[in-house]
Amino acid sequence: MRPTLLVSSTLLLAAMLTPLYDGSRLAAQPQPAPRRTGDRRAADPAPLAAVTTLLDIDRAFSKTSSDLSMRAALDAMFADGVIAPWQRGEIVKGKAAVIRALLQSPDSVAKLSWAPIRGGVSADGLHGFTFGYLAAEHPDGRLAHSKYMAYWVREPRGWRVAAWKRRPIGAAPLASEPQAPALPRRMVKATVDSDVIARYYRSLVNAEVGFSQLAQRVGLSRAFADMGSADAVNMGGPDDPQFVVGAANIGRTVAPVNGDQPATITWGADTAFVASSGDLGITFGVIRPNVQQDPNAPAPGAAFFTIWRRASSSAPWRYIAE
Repeated sequence: MRPTLLVSSTLLLAAMLTPLYDGSRLAAQPQPAPRRTGDRRAADPAPLAAVTTLLDIDRAFSKTSSDLSMRAALDAMFADGVIAPWQRGEIVKGKAAVIRALLQSPDSVAKLSWAPIRGGVSADGLHGFTFGYLAAEHPDGRLAHSKYMAYWVREPRGWRVAAWKRRPIGAAPLASEPQAPALPRRMVKATVDSDVIARYYRSLVNAEVGFSQLAQRVGLSRAFADMGSADAVNMGGPDDPQFVVGAANIGRTVAPVNGDQPATITWGADTAFVASSGDLGITFGVIRPNVQQDPNAPAPGAAFFTIWRRASSSAPWRYIAE
């Protein structure tokens, strides 16, 4: 999410320090992608099976976490190189650093639980994402609610979270219906060709840069509407109890005022992960003002990550979750 810097910085800080949502009542089951009218070809069951496995693993980590401390729960789920957006425009890298930052919160004494409402996988079956609702249950029984988003990679030891963020909401969400998964048309064999993967990486980084450049020309609202997929989601703010769904709705949410004016902020991709199939990836960066008011002050910024998806390795990238 890239609204004004002040709002973004506040939300990102709160998102990482506030507690999570109790997903024990959710039973999100993935639904098959709708078939096009007149398409007589049988759907490939492998992509749906892959995302079902990922969602089940996400739920399993939540179930296990109910008996663990916050440190132990996150340590079990996070990849060694996990990345999280943080305060003051920082991007925290590495399991130890991310967990150490999260344990600064008073919620470090709480038990975590969560449940995904949607997931997606890459065609090579090695990258995926989930998002949903979380809670931290404090020793006195108090629950505090939030939304979460996770980007996963499949390691030799299994699926682990490579990027993670959460954002608070004032109360439990009004609804928790599952959303249809983001699926490739078919699964493909992973490639180890470094030149191919490097090309996909560059195209993903360029998509994030192009996103910012488009906002400078047409405004944030139009840029978010144009660069997102029809089923894209945004975490919204603390007053949004649900995820914001749809690129047009996201555009109106991130820029409710003067959204058609050239953006006064800019951003890019400092780093990224991309699947070897070239159809799913995530970018990390920092939003900064085009003009810094005080040249002697530390440069303000708000860290973010954006999950991107495309229909094939040659199609244009569109953000799917952020």
